[in-house]
Amino acid sequence: MASIQQEPAAPDEDSGIVVRAVSTYRPDESDLSHAVDKKYVFSYNIEIENRTSRTVQLLTRHWWITDARQDVREVEGEGVVGQRPVIAPGQVFSYSSWCVLPTSSGWMRGIYSMVATGGDTLDVQIPAFSLATPHALN
Repeated sequence: MASIQQEPAAPDEDSGIVVRAVSTYRPDESDLSHAVDKKYVFSYNIEIENRTSRTVQLLTRHWWITDARQDVREVEGEGVVGQRPVIAPGQVFSYSSWCVLPTSSGWMRGIYSMVATGGDTLDVQIPAFSLATPHALN
């Protein structure tokens, strides 16, 4: 399996939250048997680090998933993987999820909406990260 690791993002100066992502192509779950309707499956691991002095809670996510044809799919919803995690100062919350593309490469980027102790809301940028099969990189 191919793994593409993104460099850790610098903390957002306004939020102090750092988001890191690693994606992996999943050939065993992918379906390339159809000439037109191919399904490339990618898993990704996300780490959200709270470098602030306040506890935060992740409320919603908004993803923009772009394939190699530049088609963009938006995904929005509450929390992540069925959770609305609370992340204390200095803590890291990690989770894994997946997505399917019709092409062998693409990328994802997004925003997490959070609330901090005291009620302040934060929109934390999820930096763009690659989704690619090994042959798409050559």
